[in-house]
Amino acid sequence: MERRKFLAAVSLVGMAGTLQPSELLAIDKQILSTGNKPKNDREYWWKLLYKIASPVTENLANGTLKQNMLVEKSPTFDNRSIHVTYLEAVGRTFAGIAPWLSLPDDATEEGAYRKKMRNDVLQGLTRCFDPSSPDQLNFKTDHQPIVDAAYLAQTFIRAPKALWEPLDAQTKGRIISAFKSLRNRKPFQSNWLLFGSITEAFLLSVGEEPDTERLNNGPKKLNEWYKGDGCYGDGPNFAFDYYNSFVIHPMMVDTMKIMMDKGLVTEKEYELALSRMVRYAVGQERMISPEGTFPPIGRSITYRTGAFQALSQVALLGKLPETIKPEQVRAALTQVKKNMYDRPGTFDKNGWLLLGFVGHDPDIADYYTSTGSLYMATLSFLPLGLPADNQFWSAPKADWTAKKAWSSQKFPKDYHVDY
Repeated sequence: MERRKFLAAVSLVGMAGTLQPSELLAIDKQILSTGNKPKNDREYWWKLLYKIASPVTENLANGTLKQNMLVEKSPTFDNRSIHVTYLEAVGRTFAGIAPWLSLPDDATEEGAYRKKMRNDVLQGLTRCFDPSSPDQLNFKTDHQPIVDAAYLAQTFIRAPKALWEPLDAQTKGRIISAFKSLRNRKPFQSNWLLFGSITEAFLLSVGEEPDTERLNNGPKKLNEWYKGDGCYGDGPNFAFDYYNSFVIHPMMVDTMKIMMDKGLVTEKEYELALSRMVRYAVGQERMISPEGTFPPIGRSITYRTGAFQALSQVALLGKLPETIKPEQVRAALTQVKKNMYDRPGTFDKNGWLLLGFVGHDPDIADYYTSTGSLYMATLSFLPLGLPADNQFWSAPKADWTAKKAWSSQKFPKDYHVDY
């Protein structure tokens, strides 16, 4: 049975180049239908990620992203150009799928679909930076491209061998030029500073001369705004929302890793940033209720499970503390995903994400939110970059902290940290 399923998957991958988007969607719906129950958590995760991301990756590869993408915006959407939604969809999706696509090819159904998506991403990158393409993305106007160039930079940082090195020299040059073109616009004095920093860190990593002020400013200011116990301020004040996970910890750590590798910060400075992210991740794991829900706190809750990027990245890096087993994080996040994505109104009939938290609710969207913004959701799938035999995937399911606590099981105490 497994061999027949794999051969079918391989044949579909071979056909993909000749099929229209509607036909590809029909295939995806067949593979991901409820009748094909995943045999384990990993299969559920990768099939769900494929379902979320494939409308973006396939349409971009085919040159039909702007033609086919649903564009839904918040009822309070401000005066920014709605065209930024396409770059948002691409940057955020690619940052979330990058670790999965970095795994080597293998003779499994998952491997076949992973290879297809990787090929789509590489083809899409050549299209969206091609001036003659209908899907060319805008980096030259508006401030929003500062944000999503950063997620594209993080994509290449997370999967350099899979998604950067295979690109042709012309496409690489166009990407570098697009990133440098952002230097005529300054990030706002908030988490946005890290968008500028990580983009410059990526340029540094590929041998380009960085804008040193832009590179250094994010880590410098965020360290000044650190509030303690794993939480940074988003600016001088503390904001009780998920931006420490959406942006701050992951981009701080990824930026400082490159800076450390290049001798611009010390190992001690990098380890401090990493230890703060680990501390924040401990709190995130404890916030997942016994039922697999989490508080709808703060702005940008339409990014759904993107709220758990920090916890997911700590798991990907293998840095979970001894008090948190990888399998309990997997079990907790699996239940969250089931509660959030297995609900009517999450996707439209063509597979695009819809505005909402659980289901469809445009009114909960913020003034800067449109369809492309929602693909931050992919950022909770980072542990798919771990191979299937890693403990995160191979160990039996385990109860997470809140589930233990509310069923009278032993669970570890928790104390604040001073770093």
